[in-house]
Formats: sequence, C-alpha cells, structure tokens
Amino acid sequence: MLVSDFDYRLPIELIAQEPLPERDASRMLVLERATGKVHDARFRDIGQWLSPGDLLVLNDTRVIPARMFGRLPTGGSLEFLLLRQLEPGVWEALTRPARKARPGTVVTFKGYRAQVLERKPEGMRVVRFEPADTAGLLREHGQVALPPYIKKECKDYSRYQTVYARVDGAVAAPTAGLHFTQAAVDSLKAQGVEVAWVTLHAGLGTFRPVKVDEVEKHTMHPEQFELTPGTAEQVNRALAEGRRIVGVGTTTVRLLESQATGNGQVPDVGRSRVEPGRGETNLYIYPGYAWRVVGAMLTNFHLPRSTLLMLVSAFAGREPVLRAYQHAIEERYRFYSFGDAMLVV
Repeated sequence: MLVSDFDYRLPIELIAQEPLPERDASRMLVLERATGKVHDARFRDIGQWLSPGDLLVLNDTRVIPARMFGRLPTGGSLEFLLLRQLEPGVWEALTRPARKARPGTVVTFKGYRAQVLERKPEGMRVVRFEPADTAGLLREHGQVALPPYIKKECKDYSRYQTVYARVDGAVAAPTAGLHFTQAAVDSLKAQGVEVAWVTLHAGLGTFRPVKVDEVEKHTMHPEQFELTPGTAEQVNRALAEGRRIVGVGTTTVRLLESQATGNGQVPDVGRSRVEPGRGETNLYIYPGYAWRVVGAMLTNFHLPRSTLLMLVSAFAGREPVLRAYQHAIEERYRFYSFGDAMLVV
C-alpha cells in the first residue's frame, strides 16, 4: 500500500489559523460507514448522532509547555522540544539545530542545565536536565508548541487545551476534544450517553511525517498512556452489552485498540475486552486493521499522507474518507487542529 494513496490537495486558506470564538461553534461533517453518505452538521448537534447507552471515551491529557531555548557555551541558542520523559530528569527530545546537539553538549537555562547524552534516529536526542525535577523548568522556560502549519500567533493558549485536560504530558493537543464545552459533556450525559476517561500523551508518534513510500514500512514512535481499571470496566461492560464505544480523537482510539484482547487479526467488536494498564503504545493502524473495540469516532480533518488519515481510512474506508474530505473542501470546512470536526458513525 502506497503512502501516496492517502494524498489530497488542500487550499492553504482552509487551514484554520485560530480557534473560533466559541468552542462548540464548529461545523461537523458526519460520515456514515455503512453507506458512505455524508451530512453537513454542527458540533452542537452531536447529540442527534449519539444514542442513550453509547459510551463516549475522552482523552484527559494536558499539553505541557514542551518547547524551550537554552544557551550554548558559544553563546548561541539550542531549541528543545521535549517529547517523552524516560526517567526523572531524562527526556527524549528533538533539537534545533540538530548539528549543535552532539552527545556531551551542555546547555544552560536560568537555574538549570542540560546535557545531551545520546543521539537517536529521526533527529532525536536523549537529554538529562539538572535539577531532575523538570516541572519548574517547564513552568519557567517552556512554551506550548503549536503545529508548524499554524502561522498566526496564538492569543490564548488555553484554547489549545481541552476543557477537561488534567494529566500533564502531551506535546500536541487531542484536537477532537477541543470542540467540547463542559455544557456539551453534561448535555450528552443528560440524554443517557455514558462518559469515560483515558490518558494518552500525544507526542512524536502523532505528528511525525511519514517519510517512506510504503505504508507498511512506517514505524510509530511510542506514546505514554494509562487506562484505569475503572475505565476498563466501563468499556468492557458496554462491549458485553452490545453498546457502542465512541472514541473522541485518534489518540483515544489507538489507546483503546492497543489494550484490546486478541491479536487484531479477526474483527471482534462486541466480544473483545480491554485490559487496564499504563505504559507505552506504538500501535499503527492503517487499512486492513481488524477493529475490536471502537464503533464510532469523532476526529478532526488530518494532513495528507499522515498516519492519522490512514487510521480514519482504516475505520471508514479510504475512498469514502477521501470523498468526504473532497466534500469538506468544496464546502469550505476549516481543517486541522483549530478546524472543524468529523464524526464517523
């Protein structure tokens, strides 16, 4: 399967540069998997597409200010994007310019120092910070790293957090959740939709470009997650009762599927179970994947040739998804992180 099979042309003016004044004012394209039909809707009307008994699963990760600039001994600066904490004070990070981040290089911040320990593939480095408690470093020197396609200065970084974000650790926001207000969550609960929470810290695996020609040759970077026993019980009860699991965002979807029992070779939605746990997942979902847990998905519109577009295509079919994207382009939907939503049912 070729990565080029997941390409499409997007007019640059459709890339949303800022959020709408109201979180839940976004449009929402609804795609029916069974028929391929699309419907133009509003996110505020999401309750019309969900049913009592559905289990809505949300990712409560919180974006950390992971981008920072340190001073080199030569007087220049070195940019870090912290991706994943390996142990207290030791992080996997991207650096820029990478050529200046050789093993042994020492960088200083006010009150902190960092040493590059190791060079890894894909331009990554392993970096040790001293003191090891990096919470203060992030608070004093860190900035939220918006995606590179957002060129406009963000006036309110709280809009790059979900209203229910509570567990620090993500580099990128789980953007499907940005549409929710607390009132929207409460309204869905009132109509009989059950809500559950998981944590997956979106990192390099979520936004790294695919640099190979064949889909199967790409490797996902691991991302940290937690699925509590309470949430696992909610999911398993819903599966056993034949109720629909609605994953909010590709991060939630990947976590649930990565913790599903079985080997993923035989579709078994309704008979599978998920196991609680915490750790890392590098589950890579592309067409041909056998779904075991998720029965519907809320997501945003994703970049061409991305693993996220491949995941949605695995769920609803490549051709129906690309037709839906073309419809969204023709109808002038807003794309990417601050853009409109897509519900696949």
